[in-house]
Amino acid sequence: MPSSSPSTTAPTNHAAAATVPGSAATSPHAYDAGLLLLRVALGLTMAAHGSQKLFGWFGGGGIDGTSAFFGAKGYPAPKFMAVVAGLTETGGGLALAVGVLAPLAAAAILGTMLNALAVTWSGSFFAMKGGSEYELLLIAAAAALALTGPGRYAVDRYLPVVRSHRLSYGAAAVLLALVTAGAVLLARA
Repeated sequence: MPSSSPSTTAPTNHAAAATVPGSAATSPHAYDAGLLLLRVALGLTMAAHGSQKLFGWFGGGGIDGTSAFFGAKGYPAPKFMAVVAGLTETGGGLALAVGVLAPLAAAAILGTMLNALAVTWSGSFFAMKGGSEYELLLIAAAAALALTGPGRYAVDRYLPVVRSHRLSYGAAAVLLALVTAGAVLLARA
């Protein structure tokens, strides 16, 4: 009769799955520490970016400056859009940094950055030539975090519904970001 001991069962977590025969086991803490670093860096960057829109902090234009920018780019109700963008970036960034409802927080960042990419796209990759390498990197990081989940060093670890991240949660969040960003872009004049 086959044994049901942990050594003969299939891996059930990312740490066990990352173990390669003949090599040292990958620490689950290393994986989670990497996700924490990525979450905090992306989340606080976006929160600071959103506070530029909302409050004019860090040299930002505040609601009035952001509203003028959105109006010039053809967005309807530019003041409302400035508030929505600022709240989405600030709230989504802070939520991602602490890891609360992380797939949705990443989707908020993904959606706003897709709009930023569409508005600033010049056909060039490198920023020195007016390109969008920065926006593309933020989009990739947000999508990656939505798909992988926040890791064990996150508030989500203590929330029953999202305690164990599933790829379907991340995929649904990415789809939500794509649909929402597309709807906002279609509303532009």
